Amino acid sequence: MNDAVNELRMQVMWTRLISVVEEAAQALMRTAFSTTVRDAGDLSAAVFDTQGRLVAEAVTGTPGHVNSMAEGVRHFLARFPIDSMAKGDHYITNDPWLTAGHLHDVTVVSPVVMDGRVVGLLGCCCHQLDIGGLGQGPDGRSIFEEGLQIPLLKLAAKGQLNDDLMSIIKQNVRTPLQVEGDILSYIACNETGARRLVAMLREFALADLDSLGDYILMQSLHATRARIAALPKGSWQGELVIDGYDKPITLRATLTIREEGIEVDYAGTDAAVSQGINVVLNYCRAYTVYGLKCLIAPEVPNNYGALLPFIVNAPEGSILNAQRPSPVAARHVIGQMLPDLVFACLDQALPGRVPAEGSSCLWSVQLRGSMQGRGFDTVFFNSGGAGARMSQDGLSATAFPSGVRAMPVEVSEHGAPIVIWRKELLPDSGGAGRQRGGLGQIVEVGTRDGSAFEVLAMYERVANPARGRSGGQDGAAGTVALASGASMRAKGLQQIPAGDRLVLKLPGGAGLGPAAERDPAAIAYDIAQGLISSAQAQADYPQLNCP
Repeated sequence: MNDAVNELRMQVMWTRLISVVEEAAQALMRTAFSTTVRDAGDLSAAVFDTQGRLVAEAVTGTPGHVNSMAEGVRHFLARFPIDSMAKGDHYITNDPWLTAGHLHDVTVVSPVVMDGRVVGLLGCCCHQLDIGGLGQGPDGRSIFEEGLQIPLLKLAAKGQLNDDLMSIIKQNVRTPLQVEGDILSYIACNETGARRLVAMLREFALADLDSLGDYILMQSLHATRARIAALPKGSWQGELVIDGYDKPITLRATLTIREEGIEVDYAGTDAAVSQGINVVLNYCRAYTVYGLKCLIAPEVPNNYGALLPFIVNAPEGSILNAQRPSPVAARHVIGQMLPDLVFACLDQALPGRVPAEGSSCLWSVQLRGSMQGRGFDTVFFNSGGAGARMSQDGLSATAFPSGVRAMPVEVSEHGAPIVIWRKELLPDSGGAGRQRGGLGQIVEVGTRDGSAFEVLAMYERVANPARGRSGGQDGAAGTVALASGASMRAKGLQQIPAGDRLVLKLPGGAGLGPAAERDPAAIAYDIAQGLISSAQAQADYPQLNCP
């Protein structure tokens, strides 16, 4: 077979491999019980070779899940060697230090068996709404308070579910039926992918995934290194101050670009805290590398080869490399800010290519209460504005960097006795600039009968809004309050009294470039569309006041 035909064949197989793993992700979403997976896509699905190297990931998913799972599968193989695996085996854990950073993310890995031997692995990692304990909030003071810990265990052996393990899990959660259904959907995901992968290997007369995997990983590695080689070499430093729990937290980074790789070192970052906003190194790596790839090699497929040139270090005991038994339930409020810190470094190395800061941290509305003697525990996702880009305005109400979707209001209201009275864009929240920052949202929610309920608040950008870049203005800060007017804390379990509602104003993205350089036609359009008020436009854009 000549080289051109072989290249074409490899490309066809690569495309098929993506369809295989995407079908697995779609099977997961269609069978999951939780809205976080079914409607929001808060998941990852991926295929690995027998060495545990990530080969391909589904289009649907989040960097926090898939990049963490890329590191985590090797722990499964260390505990359960390939030679010990059989068809119908499934393995599970939610250990934050081995996979995706908190107990609410459950990872299931399964062998793909063809002709009696393991030829690859399928894995999925999903956000589980309920894992017991205090729930997904920052109030726990250790991992032991945050929920049920599942070590590396066999979930099923040769198709036989581990009923004892499932009984333990169901006994420790508030919604046992939902949790059981979700875990079974993880198995369905991997089995769907395994069947499709075996069919693909047979169709192309491949004995295993290894040769195709080697080709994909080497191509991705070479492409990523080529992008890095074209960058200026040197070291740059950045700093980001975020709200923290009860006092600000400073994150510091040094980014070093070398000929074949990039290193990000978080030396100087503040220490871990006693509340559950700490980040494990796996999750720190996941969002750091995602930020790097977005600007340096966005078109290169995300796999082991593409990830290899990036090295991430954080001091043990820092808030970005918290050690057991630190609480980590709300680790996303810091982890999802890391691309903004990476961008602060890259802006010095690559001026004119880096977007402004955005709201970044997902604003999850996690509610708990009871009505007519029946308890409920529900969550729906919301996003603020993304930062302005070099040639375009920032996207409004967009989940960057997490990538999860917002659940439809009707789905959230059907699943729990709540009413979402308002969910709309928040005018004047995007930072002014040559390119305007994306808008945040205003969200107002209460119970159906007006009874009291609780919110597990875990919100960022309230005291420290997104910073403008290259002369652009900051985005609007977020606020957390009652409809009656009283302010609430941005983090921690709090009660909304009977007859009142929770009102969230999500932060906006920052602007980029001097506001005086914005096209007056773009300003007029924003005013006409209700994105900014006339009064705010007059205050922000001096060109409107010219005779």
